[in-house]
Amino acid sequence: MSSPFAADVTAVRGAITPLVTPFTADGALDLGALPGLIDWQLEQGTHGISVGGSTGEPTSMTIAERLDVLRAAADAIDGRVPFLPGTGSALMKETLELTAEAERLGAAAALVVTPYYSRAQQDGLERWYGEVATTFPDLPIIVYNVPIRAAVDIAPATVGRLRRKHPNIVGIKETTRDFEHVSYVLDECGSDFIALSGIELLCYPMLCLGGVGHLSCVGNFAPGPVARLYDAFVAGDHATARGLHYDLHPLVDAPFSETNPVPAKWVMEQLDLLPSGLARPPLAPLGDAAQERVRGLLARSPHVNLPTAANA
Repeated sequence: MSSPFAADVTAVRGAITPLVTPFTADGALDLGALPGLIDWQLEQGTHGISVGGSTGEPTSMTIAERLDVLRAAADAIDGRVPFLPGTGSALMKETLELTAEAERLGAAAALVVTPYYSRAQQDGLERWYGEVATTFPDLPIIVYNVPIRAAVDIAPATVGRLRRKHPNIVGIKETTRDFEHVSYVLDECGSDFIALSGIELLCYPMLCLGGVGHLSCVGNFAPGPVARLYDAFVAGDHATARGLHYDLHPLVDAPFSETNPVPAKWVMEQLDLLPSGLARPPLAPLGDAAQERVRGLLARSPHVNLPTAANA
């Protein structure tokens, strides 16, 4: 599949929404909901689309389902913005299968999570990413550092060695509140290394450090202000960017009232963005207390207006 952004690392910029995976009320994959979601995202100013990250519940899906989502998303995007799919797994065979399909579909880069659960040593992580990079020498690879889920933190020195050995390892998505980590990574890898924030309240600070964008769960239900924060920053309007940073606080707190993406999908169902807000087991539906907290937080924001019935 052709895309004007295929393997184009310069296109990986801005607000890239880590899209939820739609499921029907009985838990089946709902690929029919993806085109509408993606069209709405682009209408709101989103600069790129990612699927298969933590917000997309990849560990609750088969590899066949993940491949189906990659294909449906690429079809719906249709080359209008860069595609940054998550292709990592705890198994190398699956990671290579997903990454091969991402390359075939014209991804701008592949977002490869550190293998989860095994708690690999740094040498193991270096070998792991080295194999992915060597297998796909023409595809930009972005390391996805998410220690809260993977139970391992890839060290800046490891990222630096990977960058020097493999020219197609071009960036990192930092989903860690250790803000020093990205500073050390950029010091190791150089200012041209792509740094993307995966922590909502670090989107603006990451740009100040030299980052080039963010993947924010909030972008699923409020993509406009998330994209405008980036647009204001690159335009040199720091007052507006900082204002949006603080303006987004209640929207950042809302989707983490319970485990992501349960609250975000509940909000999207209330807004009629999803026919069903179901998150697959072992995740449970959003509890009553959390629903009240989410309603209260969203009521503080001008960017999301739940229907009256949902606020009752």
